[in-house]
Amino acid sequence: MNISLKVNGQPHSVDVEPRLLLVDFLRDSLGLTGTKRGCETGECGACTILLNGQAVKSCLTLAVQAQGREITTVEGLAASPNGQLSALQEAFWENHAVQDGFSTPGLLIAATDLLQRNPHPTEAEVRAALDGNLDRVTGYQNVVRAILAAAAKQPSAPPSTLDLGASIKTKEAPALLRGETQFVGDLSLPKQLHAAVLRSEYAHALIKSIDTSAAAAMPGVVRIFTAADTGALMPLPVVWVPQDVQSHFPPHPSGIVPGSQPVLAKDRVRYVGEQIAVIVAETRQQAFDALDAIKVEYEPLPTVVDAESALKDGAPQLHEAAPNNLLALAAYGNQAVVDEAISKSEVVIKQRFNNQRMMANTVETRGCMANYDAKTGEYTLWTNVQPLYPVRLLISQYVLGIPYNKLRIIAPHFGESLGSKGYLNAEYPIMLFISKQLGCPVKWVDTREGLARSTTQGRDQVEYMTLAGTQDGHITALACTAYSNVGAYPVINAPGQPRTLIGRSITGAYLIPSTFYEVNIVYTNTVPVGPLRGSGRAEATFAIERMIDLYAREIGLDPAEVRRINLVPPDKFPYDNGIGFTYDSGNYPVALQMALEKMDYANLAGRKADAHQRGKRLGVGIGSYVAVAGVGPSGVMGKEGLVSGTWGSASVHVQPSGEVLVTTGAQPHGQSQGTTFAQIAARELGIPVEYVTVNHSDTTSALYYGQGSYGSRSLSVEGAAVQMATQKIIAKARKFAAYLFKASEEHIQFENGKVFLIFAPDKAVLTLQQVAFMTWLAWDLPEGMDPGLEATAYFNPTNFNFPFGTHVALVEVDEETGKVDVVRYVAVDDFGNVINPAVVEGQTHGNIALGIGQALYEQVVYDPQGQILTDSYATYALPKASALPTFELNRTVTPSPTNSLGAKGAGDVSNPPVAPAIVNAICDALADLGIKHIDMPVTPEKVWQAMQRGQQEVSDVSQAV
Repeated sequence: MNISLKVNGQPHSVDVEPRLLLVDFLRDSLGLTGTKRGCETGECGACTILLNGQAVKSCLTLAVQAQGREITTVEGLAASPNGQLSALQEAFWENHAVQDGFSTPGLLIAATDLLQRNPHPTEAEVRAALDGNLDRVTGYQNVVRAILAAAAKQPSAPPSTLDLGASIKTKEAPALLRGETQFVGDLSLPKQLHAAVLRSEYAHALIKSIDTSAAAAMPGVVRIFTAADTGALMPLPVVWVPQDVQSHFPPHPSGIVPGSQPVLAKDRVRYVGEQIAVIVAETRQQAFDALDAIKVEYEPLPTVVDAESALKDGAPQLHEAAPNNLLALAAYGNQAVVDEAISKSEVVIKQRFNNQRMMANTVETRGCMANYDAKTGEYTLWTNVQPLYPVRLLISQYVLGIPYNKLRIIAPHFGESLGSKGYLNAEYPIMLFISKQLGCPVKWVDTREGLARSTTQGRDQVEYMTLAGTQDGHITALACTAYSNVGAYPVINAPGQPRTLIGRSITGAYLIPSTFYEVNIVYTNTVPVGPLRGSGRAEATFAIERMIDLYAREIGLDPAEVRRINLVPPDKFPYDNGIGFTYDSGNYPVALQMALEKMDYANLAGRKADAHQRGKRLGVGIGSYVAVAGVGPSGVMGKEGLVSGTWGSASVHVQPSGEVLVTTGAQPHGQSQGTTFAQIAARELGIPVEYVTVNHSDTTSALYYGQGSYGSRSLSVEGAAVQMATQKIIAKARKFAAYLFKASEEHIQFENGKVFLIFAPDKAVLTLQQVAFMTWLAWDLPEGMDPGLEATAYFNPTNFNFPFGTHVALVEVDEETGKVDVVRYVAVDDFGNVINPAVVEGQTHGNIALGIGQALYEQVVYDPQGQILTDSYATYALPKASALPTFELNRTVTPSPTNSLGAKGAGDVSNPPVAPAIVNAICDALADLGIKHIDMPVTPEKVWQAMQRGQQEVSDVSQAV
């Protein structure tokens, strides 16, 4: 069918299929990939465009419906053809409203539509207008601020500065704002084919037969691959293996590492979503059309979906190598000593917590493009994965069985991860294998349902906590027995979260004389589980912070006072928490006091009375935390069972032109490392930030290996390596100048981008560019000096670093409906020295939004047969812009002694205190009804039912009296 329309002012007349979606027409036919495909059901808003000036979801609109109409995409928002940003785009840039940028085009279009209809909106109106656009990482706050700034026509931000600690505008933002940045779903190669994955319909079943004949005959289908075709591929490996406890993993033929799941299931499936077959076709639509034509005969088996049930006698067994479904039973501390301390204590509190399963549910799904070059025997994989080099090693050595140097992995810019893109997933080696078999590139991008059924999920730990103490508020002992659901197969770092990250963090920020932690790590018929943003620290912090409030209520003290009594005091650092972590530095009481003062904690009685008159119950909750970050010391991680180094690396090249190229082992996905690492190099070398380019995301680079970005390590480890490399550059420049000026090196100084003789600073002086050019020429170098001005540095910290803080939440609970509103949120965090505060604030906004999501909305739900019931944005609840308050952020600064920057982690560490602060606030609001605890997510239904029970019990007591 022929349609005529205008797109960004340009006329087009094209033939389209009647069923072609407008989003696909824009992306595939016109190459306007700024419009993103996120959910294909209109719920995420990534595909939002203007149709005759009105915002519409292009994934719900057919291309034929645009006949005779005008369309504006993000590429058409620029103020001029030369790419100058519009006022709205500038406001997004100036207000740091862009992180990974995948959701940014849709947000910009939605904001454009709003400002056309309402040029002067209120904050509430802006938030309401954004509810159709999901953004998992920004917390919406800077987006809202940017839209309000654009409406008010506020002036531009100040120019860039060399000062570390300056919130300069990020280098990455302009291309994202124009829709120019290429994500994995935007990639295209000549002669590429498209893949779709057939996933299991059953959580546990034997595969009796697979009939692909009908699907193979469908239009455009090139070939179908099953396990019968991939026998040469090894199963996925595991690289975090407990060293001091018995563990049970599926086997791996390498004999070096244990195994995980096969790349394609052959005889048995163990969770809904496990990969069974791959269809390769000429188009993506043809590949997905053929999926239903594959006939799989299953023999269903019994299922088990929770960790405690999986350990019971008679439970279905998932792996022969793991009796009773137990991957490992691990413990820290002396149980006998703790039991004795508990028995002698004045007060003993016990509580069961369910840290519910969550999914990252990123708007950008996982995907890859694979290509095999038969002439060179080299494989190339473009994919949105965090640890590029580790994944390269694992695929080459333990799945494909090829030389390491024959595989190159490139990460295009990629969207939200929240930890979910930090793994080796089966689709990556499968697509590489298929590309070799077919002799052409193969592209695979997951669907929303596929993401829910295959991408690693998070949390899912039950904890039985016992806290003992004195009547006057001193904690004497803590014990925890936990059951951690690892899913059907262990992911590459499966045991690390429940054992090390939770176990060694369970004491939180407190002095606790005796602690014992044990965890059962258990297989079930569910999607595999691994670290999710805040991983380990979040589960541990929730448990200890809830126990503090329960303890305070039991002894009749204010929860803030109990925290003051037990927080590690500043004169105790470095502090050994008794179960494996030594906190590097901190002043926990100051952060607590600042947060309480900012919230006006001492004067909330009047607000509670006012809320009651409006039919609301007001509650206040505290979440204090310390979180391990800066992974880290390679020797320590090795003792914890991680078969990998965790050091940082960086290479710095000063070009003959004076420009600087930094190559980092970090892998940014919204952290703006292209800006913050440039700030470090610019400050050290005394040059403008604009002169520095940061290179990353390609395993063919100046670095032979890089660790990637995860666990809040990038700045304090990889950034420290950048600083060390620049210092090597300066040392070489000083040595060259000493040779040239015929002086001693001790008389040569480097300052403000120049190297000079201290006795003649105006005469014996060279700029950094001059040194770079002269050493590049290499006409006259000191003996033993290599040409060029470049250096590589490695940083292996001696300890982790431990950011900390206190968050305070104020909530209102509706007495009629049980609905919870977060009306104020105050955060005080200490990330040590911060390079770019605005970048860190943006990450903190996202952490708080995720924590509120866990506390109130998010949960992966399985039925008893293992069917996942929350596989879309319609069924998996997320916090939207209108449900979030303005976050009030504050910082203290306690530099870390473990790295030269004095930096501590910031990427995910401010997430752990959020959920306990919210739940503590809710329980405070309901305390007079005798309600002590409600499991997350604390939905209106749960609250309403708890209030009904509480009111009935109060009434019964009153009548009895």
